[in-house]
Amino acid sequence: MKKIALLFILLLVTSCSVFKPKIPQPEREFRGFWVATVVNIDWPKNGNDAIEKQKKDYLELLDFYQKLNFNAAIVQVRAAGDAFYKSDFAPWSRYFTGKEGIAPKTEKNLLEWMVAETHKRGMEFHAWLNPYRATFNLDTESLSEKHDYNLNPDWMLKYGKKHYYNPGLPEVQKHLVNIIDEVVAQYDIDAIHFDDYFYPYKIENEVFDDAESFENYGLPNQSLDDWRRSNVDSLVLKIHKNIKKEKPWVQFGVSPFGVWKNKSTDPRGSATQAGQTNYEDLYANPILWMEEGWIDYIIPQAYWSMDLPVASHKVITEWWAENSPNTNLYMGNGPYKIRNNDDKAWHKKRELPNQIKLSRNTAKVQGNAFFSAKSLMQSNDDVLKILKRNYYSNIALPPISPLAPKATPAAPLLISKNDTGNELQLLFDSLEPFRYALVYKKKEKQNTFSLNDMILPLIPVNGKTLSIPPSVLKKHNEIVIQFTDKFGRETEPIFILLKQN
Repeated sequence: MKKIALLFILLLVTSCSVFKPKIPQPEREFRGFWVATVVNIDWPKNGNDAIEKQKKDYLELLDFYQKLNFNAAIVQVRAAGDAFYKSDFAPWSRYFTGKEGIAPKTEKNLLEWMVAETHKRGMEFHAWLNPYRATFNLDTESLSEKHDYNLNPDWMLKYGKKHYYNPGLPEVQKHLVNIIDEVVAQYDIDAIHFDDYFYPYKIENEVFDDAESFENYGLPNQSLDDWRRSNVDSLVLKIHKNIKKEKPWVQFGVSPFGVWKNKSTDPRGSATQAGQTNYEDLYANPILWMEEGWIDYIIPQAYWSMDLPVASHKVITEWWAENSPNTNLYMGNGPYKIRNNDDKAWHKKRELPNQIKLSRNTAKVQGNAFFSAKSLMQSNDDVLKILKRNYYSNIALPPISPLAPKATPAAPLLISKNDTGNELQLLFDSLEPFRYALVYKKKEKQNTFSLNDMILPLIPVNGKTLSIPPSVLKKHNEIVIQFTDKFGRETEPIFILLKQN
């Protein structure tokens, strides 16, 4: 009888979730969230809100995802020919200030503040820009006189209920490159980010009227489709070259529509039945950009459920995993659909967690990004609980771009230690090349360290001094510090003796 009772207890213990081993947590994984500003989807909640409320709302977004251990904010700073920063090439966005062309009522550089606050929370800041969308509707009366629709009307093509920059005009390409250069040069961002809006999604019985520019700039024997693709290719290449020339550590990432081609039109395509595709309809060929090493990462937007027949998230994830050379691959997920979609799969609390599980189990995939930021903040606490417990219980560093230099960066030179009684101040020759300090506990005979050994959150660094708080001084005799540079690479460890045993 005792044996039966013991066996029952063992079965009960091993079946209890408390005693199940944790799902492995990667040391490096991209965990991003898109902050959509167009028509105030995520932030600001209203362009007419006071600056202090806008700042408070932005910090709430960051704090929410910091608690979920996310590490990258993808923030839309150009939505439709406008800007969320002072620009020589675009007016202030109405979604930011309530009226297009009107500056925010503050002396503070708000984009600079947003980048700094994002870094303070251990997150990368990816500046998301829509290059070709000029207006979000046909209300041109509300456009600023400094909007390109008014300054350069010959650049514009009306299509559907929007206006677009004509991608086939060399002067448009030059203008868009200048816009990116301005952001890269002036702000301490970690990446430039494009989403899926290249040539517009096709509208039945509408013509994108670029025939004249095709006639003027198309090559002999070049089809209209190939010429359009070459225009997008040219822009991507120019932006890649300019970013790497200005700041080699700044990444260039693209989040294309989830389907490159259907297998029905190309045997290399995915087993999907998408109504439109990157290659044939949006004239975007991210396969080429990866093959040529023009982008650091790609995030296909696979906002469908795992087993949706026409476009299965599982099928699409596996296809991109087999067709993403020379770049980091992250998958785009759509939590905005949770309990808000005709596809009943999204009513199940494990649909999104199962997508994250698929990414973790697919060797090529190195992370995920969620659209959009507010989706998980509004409700769905049961989904959030699963994500936090099973997949995001620990922090992770973002992956390093395959385009980054491979060498381990030299650690900064420690010049002096100054114990003030309240903290330990470590003076280095320069911390300018670095983004964060990682502080670990030192165990006897330990020479390698993992994030589980960290005793402080990531510490943003600048200047020359790093301060270690008294809580660390009381508990530890020796600590280890590593720095991550702006490429995300870790230095060799620096061993700091705090007190003698």
